Amino acid sequence: MPSDMSELAASGTGNGPSPWNVRRAYAELFLISFVILFFELACIRWFGSTVVFLTFFTNLVLMACFLGMSVGCLAASRKRDMVNAVIPLMLLAVGLSYAVLWGYNTFGQVTIDVGGQESPQQVFFGTESRPKDPSQFVIPIEAVAAVFFVLITLAFVGLGQAMGRRFNAIPNRVLAYSADIVGSLTGIVAFGAVSYARLPPLFWFAVAAGLCLVFVTRHRRLQAVAYVSLLSLVGGMAFLTDTWAETTWSPYYKVQYEKNSRYIFVNNIMHQGMLRVRGAGSAYALPYLLDRDAGGPPFEDVLVIGAGSGNDVQAALMHGAKHVDAVEIDPRINEIGRESHPDRPYKDPRVSIHLDDGRSFLHKTERKYDLVVYALLDSLSLHSGYSSLRLESFLFTEQAFRDIKARLKPGGVFAMYNFYRQGWVVGRLERMAEKVFGAKPLVFSLPYKEKITPGDSQGMHITFLLAENPPTTVLDKVRQAFREKRFFWSHRAPGYNESINAYAPEPPVSYGTSRDDWQQIGPTEVEARQDDQLPSDDWPFLYLRSPVIPGLNLRGMLIVAVLSLAILGLFAPVRTVRPNGQMFFLGAGFMLLETKGVVHMALLFGSTWVVNSIVFFSILVMILASNLVVLALKPRRLWPAYTLLVAALLVNALVPVQYFLTLPDNVRIVVSCGVVFVPIFFAGMIFATSFRDSTRPDVDFGSNIGGAILGGLCENLSLVVGFNNLLLVAVAFYLLSAWLRPRAPIGSN
Repeated sequence: MPSDMSELAASGTGNGPSPWNVRRAYAELFLISFVILFFELACIRWFGSTVVFLTFFTNLVLMACFLGMSVGCLAASRKRDMVNAVIPLMLLAVGLSYAVLWGYNTFGQVTIDVGGQESPQQVFFGTESRPKDPSQFVIPIEAVAAVFFVLITLAFVGLGQAMGRRFNAIPNRVLAYSADIVGSLTGIVAFGAVSYARLPPLFWFAVAAGLCLVFVTRHRRLQAVAYVSLLSLVGGMAFLTDTWAETTWSPYYKVQYEKNSRYIFVNNIMHQGMLRVRGAGSAYALPYLLDRDAGGPPFEDVLVIGAGSGNDVQAALMHGAKHVDAVEIDPRINEIGRESHPDRPYKDPRVSIHLDDGRSFLHKTERKYDLVVYALLDSLSLHSGYSSLRLESFLFTEQAFRDIKARLKPGGVFAMYNFYRQGWVVGRLERMAEKVFGAKPLVFSLPYKEKITPGDSQGMHITFLLAENPPTTVLDKVRQAFREKRFFWSHRAPGYNESINAYAPEPPVSYGTSRDDWQQIGPTEVEARQDDQLPSDDWPFLYLRSPVIPGLNLRGMLIVAVLSLAILGLFAPVRTVRPNGQMFFLGAGFMLLETKGVVHMALLFGSTWVVNSIVFFSILVMILASNLVVLALKPRRLWPAYTLLVAALLVNALVPVQYFLTLPDNVRIVVSCGVVFVPIFFAGMIFATSFRDSTRPDVDFGSNIGGAILGGLCENLSLVVGFNNLLLVAVAFYLLSAWLRPRAPIGSN
């Protein structure tokens, strides 16, 4: 294979490359596009799940891949074949990820600090397990992120260079771009199939790195050694891990199950444990015991959102539920519960399992419930690499609470509980429940606290909030019992509570137990900030203290910007090549379009990997359709597409996302697809028309991908202005691209 695809363009006879060479360039462009997309998705999953806490660093791996592609395209004219460094660099990055994980797990005095979790601007679950201590060796997550950002970027430079050279070798730019899109589509489908089949990372790297060998031009034997070393490292470490825990890659997490302890770890963080609820699950039983001992009727129809491995489901069954809908988004965690939970709750015929997003299920079900439980909802994962959303973000909004209220029977109860980490999170939840349900919820803290203030640390306290759909008969009885008896006493083994009424001023130690065996429970006063912004479907950030870009994100943005400029100056011929401003801002705007599309569809149809895959696939299909329109109509003016694009974005920004939730299902699908994909079609037409006459497709395509990095950084603005207003930023980028477009008439080249 030629080391420089420009040789293909020069190798033909007459005025251009031979047809055979052009066909070869098409095939290789398809293949390199497939490799890039497949490798990108593999890196997002691998590094986010292996490098400690990197999963919370929004967009980092995605932007590293984009930067590498951009720099590589801009360096397509350089003689040095950078693709030869892809496999060795990936070997180094994977090896270092294992080293970081090993060091963190081995040396207890090493702490990775994520945004100062002692008094954070944003709460990250799982990061508090090893709090920052001046006597320990503290490594900021920004330093870890910077190292992997550089390594991943450098690995993708070679792939981007190979792509840019294939673009240069194909005279028809739009057809070349179409080949790129088809290759990317195939990559998405392939990785989606791999995720569905739960194939391990050894397979991912075998495919992606193996296909990279096709483009290697030098030191093939050393490249083969690096390839075998990469697979040996990934396979060997997987074997060692399996000696203490069974490891599976679900569509959302690296899931590790330790059979002896029945603990489930996700992305190297302890997530949940399965236990015999009657013997040790006092927290799970609390809503049922409070209701029963206050004289309330049993909760017969129960919905558990975040059912996990089954502890909450077992608690409902143990206390008289006649039907339980168990909603869990991760199929592997549910599978572990079905196979290994000691109480076998999922084997009970009263239980219906729903592998779905909680908000999506609320939209679909027509059933009414006596009790809806939010069961320790903390996903420990971002929804995608395109936004700051977490898997559970849309469950903690005002509109989500209204959906809960609509699914409750008259007098039905909504219970949520977790280690909410910060007092201001509890205060925000209390205010939101009061606003939706019309009365303050009952709040309990275990261990008991009389009052929770915004500045309190709740990391060691599990907090319950109970709200009720009017008429508030159940919670009125509970409140009356507390007024009369003052406290409720919960034994650490719930079986002891079965035969007694535990409302009493003092613990019932006469039942063969000591005072220390009983947990004191009483209503907790919550002091909330009245000016605190409540989460909504447009601003779904429960764990962000105020609408600002946190310091962690700002430092991350600065690191990405500085490192991007440094790598660009090192590899791209910036002195001889002028980036295309129009293409740059087209890329920035398009990245925000993708972000809004992913968020919009996640809200309407669920934050599942299937919805994500369909959205990304549909976006590429719309781009391909716009290419075909440009090939057929050969437009010579850009202003009609720009006008329609800006108009579509403004309409999208002005229509509240809640409006779509009121539409019938079929209408909602059609309207939502129009809102999300029509702007993408017009944006695709603008790009394809401009790219059609490019004299430097490598530079223009690299500029476009580079602009996507700016768009990825600007996604952080959603933390301030919400997702709808993010479209106004996209409008600004598209207007800038129109202003910077070449002044020569389209089609004049």
